[in-house]
Amino acid sequence: MQLIQETPDLSAYLAADEVIDHHHPLVRETAVRLAREVEDSYAYALAAFEFVRDAIPHSQDSGDLRVTWRASDVLERGTGICYAKAHALAALLRAEDIPTALCYQRLAQDDGSGHVVHGLVAVRFNGAWHRQDPRGNKQGVDAQFSLGGERLAFVADPESDELDYPVLYAQPHPAVLGVLKAAPDRPCLWKTLPAAL
Repeated sequence: MQLIQETPDLSAYLAADEVIDHHHPLVRETAVRLAREVEDSYAYALAAFEFVRDAIPHSQDSGDLRVTWRASDVLERGTGICYAKAHALAALLRAEDIPTALCYQRLAQDDGSGHVVHGLVAVRFNGAWHRQDPRGNKQGVDAQFSLGGERLAFVADPESDELDYPVLYAQPHPAVLGVLKAAPDRPCLWKTLPAAL
């Protein structure tokens, strides 16, 4: 799949904002701790990915009712859905000067009731973008960090009207951020998740 940059300026994929707040002390502290244990930027990206994937449970899997959307809140509260976990990983990677974009898939709901937008990230290494999915593994989901072929949580199936959106966003898509900010809890959020972008 050809990934399309939203902006030609790579600095946009290193920027901090209210969501990807990588200047926040908790994000910086976490990044420094992870960086201390590795030798290079690839090893750091792998460590950050595995930290977000494994140490921060997906709130649907864990039953956590809280909704997080800001990277520092995801790290502080230790919970989030796919979008929030993508924000946290983007902040940790950008904190160490690794260009990171947000990207999305349109997937069929497990119960067959329609579609939902799923969030993940793309990292830039060796002059190319590589999608990574820190959603969190569970039975039937085995996402791995990889630059040599995607190992995502989900593979879009065109037969089920699923698709990979090719755009690489420097900031969260407004439809995604809007529902996260508006939801008082995860059950309410689940009723308002976007079906398409």
